Amino acid sequence: MKAIDALYEAQKIVFSPFVFQTVYSMYELGLFEIINEQKEGLTIDEIAEKSKVSKYGLTVLVEMAEAAEIVEKLEGDKYQLTKVGYFILRDEMTRVNMMFTQDVCYEGLYHLKDAISTTTPAGLKVFGDWKTVYEGLASLPASVKKSWFEFDHFYSDNSFDDALKIIFRDQPKRIFDIGGNTGKWAIASTKYNSDVNVTIFDLPGQLKVAQENINKIDEIKDRVDYQKIDLLDPTSTIPAGADVYWMSQFLDCFSEAEIEAILIKIKENASKDSTIYIMETFIDDQKFPAATFSLVATSLYFTAIANGNSKMYSSSVLKYIIEKAGLKCVNSYQLHEDSFHTILEVKLS
Repeated sequence: MKAIDALYEAQKIVFSPFVFQTVYSMYELGLFEIINEQKEGLTIDEIAEKSKVSKYGLTVLVEMAEAAEIVEKLEGDKYQLTKVGYFILRDEMTRVNMMFTQDVCYEGLYHLKDAISTTTPAGLKVFGDWKTVYEGLASLPASVKKSWFEFDHFYSDNSFDDALKIIFRDQPKRIFDIGGNTGKWAIASTKYNSDVNVTIFDLPGQLKVAQENINKIDEIKDRVDYQKIDLLDPTSTIPAGADVYWMSQFLDCFSEAEIEAILIKIKENASKDSTIYIMETFIDDQKFPAATFSLVATSLYFTAIANGNSKMYSSSVLKYIIEKAGLKCVNSYQLHEDSFHTILEVKLS
């Protein structure tokens, strides 16, 4: 790279918050939709007339968007979306990531340096006085919760169909859903198999949300139980009695030492016939650079806001922790091309 090009790239980085807020503002103001509707492009005056946004406001936004190659100027001073702008407007992953960044992460990331220095979620204080985001999840503002859950579910829901086929090959009768969150896995698995019973293990706030969701579905609500647990409490235990111990996008919420401790809790009471299934979005198992980039960025959310000590892991690291905990990874399943997930099948050594 030539020095002048490197200097330009450096400016893109240091002004990237300006670009992000430009994109978010244009999206929320409906400007991308307006520009996209006219394939021949629109002038600033035409956009202003359609959007009711001031010409001044439009000018500063569109000029920044043009510099960032999100819109392009055509003949007659008309503007149209580039391919990048089109993906911002229409791609669901991009929308979910944008809203998560804006509503959940943007303010908190200001405190990233402090989080790195202290190994605590220093940015979480923008929302409340909790040790981790999970303690306060149920109390977050509605818009923040909406963006948080949309982000979480986007990277899990499309994996369930394939995951269910894997987990139910041996027809388990009881599943322990550890870190059950809003109950989506419990709902999916009890609907998939009418004989299975599920116990959700989670913090009280999450259990309340899960129970509210599940109690709306008459045909499954009697087959789901709830167990309050703080897995970071060294005295907490995970009981025996499950055919399957299921953890979906859960272990990335903990440090390596904490993951090992959780796996040991399971191992202490699991039978030799039980199976532990771990579903994660591993940074080394992605098919496309956009997915890898998104996951690596998500690690900084864990650092600054969620808990201060976890991240998105590679499969090799998690397999190492599994072995360190005295367990054995017997199979690895990379799900279909529309999913970001890998499932690790783990047994007692």
